Amino acid sequence: MPELPEVEVIRSGLVEYVRGRTLSKVEVLHPRAVRKHDRGVEHFESELRGRTLLDVRRRGKYLWLDLGEAHSADVSRSDGESVRAGQAVLAHLGMSGQLLVQPPSTPDEKHLRVRFVFDDGGPELRFVDQRTFGGLNLTGLVRSGGTLVPEPIGHIAADPMEQAFDRDAVVELVRSRRTGIKRALLDQSLISGIGNIYADEALWRAGLHWARSTGELARDDGNALLEAVGEVMRDALEAGGTSFDALYVNVNGQSGYFGRSLAVYGRAGAPCSRCGTAIHRDVFMKRSAYSCPACQPLPAEPHW
Repeated sequence: MPELPEVEVIRSGLVEYVRGRTLSKVEVLHPRAVRKHDRGVEHFESELRGRTLLDVRRRGKYLWLDLGEAHSADVSRSDGESVRAGQAVLAHLGMSGQLLVQPPSTPDEKHLRVRFVFDDGGPELRFVDQRTFGGLNLTGLVRSGGTLVPEPIGHIAADPMEQAFDRDAVVELVRSRRTGIKRALLDQSLISGIGNIYADEALWRAGLHWARSTGELARDDGNALLEAVGEVMRDALEAGGTSFDALYVNVNGQSGYFGRSLAVYGRAGAPCSRCGTAIHRDVFMKRSAYSCPACQPLPAEPHW
């Protein structure tokens, strides 16, 4: 699933093509793509017709198309109340979702789910999703961490790329938990945008084992870890993100190349680039955790 760098690559690409353009038509070609929009396909299509996309924003692994004030009387929230002040199309890419910018003459992709057509006749925005785990949702906005975000993700913490991100406060939150460090990094209520890949890479850079207890994490180590998180995110952004297959691409269909720079993730048995020790793989939450046994020694009392 795309993590923060991949979603940010897509967001920055979309801004260039869609900001300030007005929709003439939206076509939902598969209802599952808007299954979280409880008013249904027809409402999703009609509510977006004639709307101008003001901006493309992101928090963590989610991005959204900012629409400004709602046209209709209200937008239902999950708690039964209504919102008038602002609307957005929230996008979650899931395992295989893609947001592509294509000339109108381009043949439809095999797994095209939603088409956004603009009144200037220029490139279309297309949501393509092979496995249909991702989706789009027209929703109201709420304030979270000093920022307006779509209501369904109001509970998600700020990510390391946001101005609202308070590193010192996050370090103290992490240290207050009684869990393993990697579990804490993946907890989107503590810090958003980090998934399996960048957690392993940041832990390697900081020299910390993934099974170390957060309760034993020194404040300086916590700061070093979050600094490593920021570094690996910025490096991945410069490389266009990480692509392991054809499912993650940017808005022009191009793959990212940070996979060539991964230090530990997916490299079991390969030599550590820092010390030469073979990278080790552990089973973690039905997935994998990669680390260097020498650079990241297993703690005396691991927190599995």
